[in-house]
Amino acid sequence: MAEKYPRDRFDDIPDGLQRVGAHRAPRPKGRGWIAVGWAALAVVVLVAAGIFGLSLVSGSISFHGSAASPSHSSGTPTPTATPTPTIVPTVDPSLTVNVLNGTTTSGLGSKVADTLKTAGWKVGAVANADKQNLTQTIVYYSDAKNQAAALGVAQSLPGATTALTQDFAASGADLTVVVGSDYKG
Repeated sequence: MAEKYPRDRFDDIPDGLQRVGAHRAPRPKGRGWIAVGWAALAVVVLVAAGIFGLSLVSGSISFHGSAASPSHSSGTPTPTATPTPTIVPTVDPSLTVNVLNGTTTSGLGSKVADTLKTAGWKVGAVANADKQNLTQTIVYYSDAKNQAAALGVAQSLPGATTALTQDFAASGADLTVVVGSDYKG
């Protein structure tokens, strides 16, 4: 059984003290929003620092300024035109060309392969494309150094265009021709 102790001065709590327990006072209302505000400020500062750091690393921000500062001359400066390099279509028999038939016309892939062999190209695989409703004939290349060769293949196929893509890089061929319904060979 619990012992009863006589009342003493510690049992009576003054009304103006507002204490709960031995050492705690009630929390003021709205105090939780202060912590949320500090957390939001910290997030904004960290995100801004991260964006700034990534921009600095990627080179989109430069602190060096321009090399040529504008001069105060009496004449009007004349802009100089930079020449654009012209890519000349070439035939490179060391490159492998795959041919994919993107139409419902049976044997069109083999016909295009024969045309390319006659033009001096080394043809690898001839197969049907995964889609049979393609309308454009496109020569795809995965390396920019093969752009001239892709233009050479496109010259061998009337109406063909070229495009740089990594979609066919895993096939092992240097160039891939996808024949569309616009092919008139």
